[in-house]
Amino acid sequence: MLSDVMEDYLKAIYTLEREEGAPVRTSDIAASLDVTPPTVTSMLDKLEERGLVDREKYKGAELTEEGEAVALEVLRHHRLLEAYLAEHLDYDWSEVHEEADTLEHHISEAFEERVASALGDPAVDPHGDPIPTPDLEPLPGDDTARLTDAEEGDVVVVSRVSDRDDEHLSYLADAGVKPGAILTVVEVTPIDMLTVEVNGRPDAPAGSSEGRPDAAGTSEGRPDAPAESGSERVHLPTAIAAQIRVQPRTEATA
Repeated sequence: MLSDVMEDYLKAIYTLEREEGAPVRTSDIAASLDVTPPTVTSMLDKLEERGLVDREKYKGAELTEEGEAVALEVLRHHRLLEAYLAEHLDYDWSEVHEEADTLEHHISEAFEERVASALGDPAVDPHGDPIPTPDLEPLPGDDTARLTDAEEGDVVVVSRVSDRDDEHLSYLADAGVKPGAILTVVEVTPIDMLTVEVNGRPDAPAGSSEGRPDAAGTSEGRPDAPAESGSERVHLPTAIAAQIRVQPRTEATA
């Protein structure tokens, strides 16, 4: 039986493989889990002994087929729990990650099935991350890009947002930047700031003031007054913008 920590490592490696490609560097795993590189090396030794990762000297670690299956199961638990907490227990999307991190290791398959059924077998969690299927098929390839890679004038649709920082999530929710939101990149400055126009809000009808910050608010870093009816401009530090994954807006995503 694997420990909770081992499962956390496998989940982190899988996520990094999807974001950065395999093999995954020890330093990246350490940063993801907020531990030291020697701690990661020690854990990778244990995971390799169990046949859950393959390692190549000086290059990093890669999940084996068995390790990937474990990671997918933990991710399925985690993302279903996030969705259930948000939809049925009125948790804010900035609160669900930590709760799901605690619970994901301890639910039965029967409980998982009931949660999925109660939710209608969702394809994504509240942050837009794909939920693995019950048969734990590998997730489809990621065709998104970071918002920080967009250029002035680009019109993009938010696909997902990292769930790692609750303050960032609260800020983005106030600004209407959630999966499904349509953004126009207005300005990219050399001082680590992007200005975007939020042209569509997934959580409220166009032009609605529900859930919006005060349109007259001018405190630093907060959304400005709407640039036009149904839209508003938002200043995003690149540290936050880098946590947002987007796709170009097309007729299919409009």
